[in-house]
Formats: sequence, C-alpha cells, structure tokens
Amino acid sequence: MAVRPSTKAEAWVLFDHIVANAALGGVYGNPWIIGPDEQLHFDPDYETLAQLLGVPLHLKAGTQSGVPALALDVWLSYELRRAGFEVDQVWPRPTNPRILPAAVAALIKSLPAGLRGQVANRIAKNTSIPNVTSSSAAILGKNYLKQVDVIITDWATGPELLVSTKRMDSSYGKNAPHRIEESYGDAKNLRLRHPLAALGFVFGLRSDILQTEPKTADWLFDLLVKLGQEDDAYHATCLVLMEYADDAALPEAQDEPPPAGILEPGPEPEGEGEDVSASILDATVDQIIKRLPKVKILSDRTPTELAPSRFLAAMVMRVLGATPVNMHEEARRRRAAVLSK
Repeated sequence: MAVRPSTKAEAWVLFDHIVANAALGGVYGNPWIIGPDEQLHFDPDYETLAQLLGVPLHLKAGTQSGVPALALDVWLSYELRRAGFEVDQVWPRPTNPRILPAAVAALIKSLPAGLRGQVANRIAKNTSIPNVTSSSAAILGKNYLKQVDVIITDWATGPELLVSTKRMDSSYGKNAPHRIEESYGDAKNLRLRHPLAALGFVFGLRSDILQTEPKTADWLFDLLVKLGQEDDAYHATCLVLMEYADDAALPEAQDEPPPAGILEPGPEPEGEGEDVSASILDATVDQIIKRLPKVKILSDRTPTELAPSRFLAAMVMRVLGATPVNMHEEARRRRAAVLSK
C-alpha cells in the first residue's frame, strides 16, 4: 500500500519549484541596488516570498506541521544565495538533504562521475543519515542545544549566521508572550557561545492583528525592535507582515505545542526527518502554484527597524565583516559590483 506523503514533504515539492523558477538554471539575481537616496540597499524578492507563503495556506498546514514557518526559512536561505553565499553553505539547501555538511558536499563533488552519481542519489533519497545529513539542525549555545532554522556554518569557521523564525497567524494575545519570552532566552544562549556569528530573528505575522488586536500589535512590534537593539540579544530582527483573505486562513491555532524535549547533538535520529518524499508532475505543480492563495507583504506597515531589507543587509554585512576578504568572495563581489557603477 502506498504511503501518503507528509504535509511537509508535499510543501517541499512546491517550495523547491517556486525557488527553482525564481533562480532559473541556478542563477540568482543580485539583490543589491542603489536606492533613491543614493545609498546601497538590499532589495528582497517579495514576489517569491508571497508565493512561498501561499503554500501552507494551500495545504491548510497548521502550525504543528512546521510548514508555515518553513516558508520563511526557505525564503531566507534563497535570499542569502542571492546575496552570493554558495548553495551548500546555506541551510536549508534547495534540494534534499536540507542539511549537508560542506565537507561532505565537497567530497561528493570530488568523486568520479559514476560513483558521484550513486552517492548523490543515495543522499538525496535519505533525509536523515545519522551523523551525515538531516532535515533540521541543533546548534550548541552557552547552556543547551537549540534548533536553528537558517544557518551558515562549516567545521573550519563554526557558525557564521544563525537565524530563528517564528510565525503567528491567530490567537495573538495568547501566544505572543510565549514567542517573545522564548526568543529572548534563545538569543542569549546562542550569542554567548557564538558572539561573532550573525544572529537574527524573523517573525511572520498575519496583518489582521492590526485590526483585531492593535494594542497587541504595538506591544509586539516594540519588543521585536528591542530584541534587535540589546547587546546580548539579536544583531537584527525582522517582521514579515502578511495579508491574505479569510477564506485562505490556516486552521485556528491551538495552545503552544509542547517542547520537543532535550535535544541531542547532531542531526535527528534516522527515521525522524521528512518521512516520505512527494512525487508530483511538474505540470501539476505549475498549476498548483498558479492557484496558490494570494499573499501580500505589507512593507509600508512594517516599522523601519524591522524591515526585511534592513534585516537582510545587516545579516550579510555581519557575516562579511567577521571574515577575511578571501572568504565569501562572491558575496563581496556582488555588493561591490553595484557600488562601482
């Protein structure tokens, strides 16, 4: 009997297709521009973000599925590749496995063609090979392991970028305090062990909070700004304010899901990753993407301090500023190419 793919596996098929269409042939556009103020700015691809955010709405994927926040992870990793960081440097990767150590990726590329194909195929079909691949990663902070959503790391450098993402589409007054308290603790835990890493926090929020709970919105925006200003918290914080129709809404959020327990070092045990790969014809995927619920990013309602453009620029510059000029050369070249015009 065929096993139905998980919601997350189905989402990955759509996510991958959207990103592949945005970067045809693996070619990523340069996000840096000179703005009307004649200053250098990071220009996010909001069209791709809107499509990615439509996937969990289409799948009616609840918070506990992990898919709503995963849309943000996929977009952030895509933007970091647009900035010039290499495909295998940024997790989650745009293909399976989502987390693959750079040293393993380099080894695979060095193998003879026939063997390279066999190994690459085996790795692609196994989401979680113990101590090799994974669908998620835990990073050791000062006192405990923390699952981090978007990462740039290597054994030679240690973590260079760590971004945590959260998303909230309903029950704002009930769940917002928990999200903020958790974020404060996670920031200090990671910052104290990895002070040179670019540490960021991205919060996806449905825009109806502005009408239904305006005081909660003001409180939340204020704390998000402060999270990015304190010496022992995040280097930058970001708000993605999403507007979509009521008939596309996700299932009503329940109480916060219970903690996963004490995390173990390394990737998750075998069998605990994405359970089944989904297989959908490209033509079908194209049709689904065309019919995805429409999402609008309200950048004009987002506080300047929390703008995605400001956040992405801060994260990229933090990584480049903490490494020598002979590292991340493509990321440096892309930025310099716009400045030299």
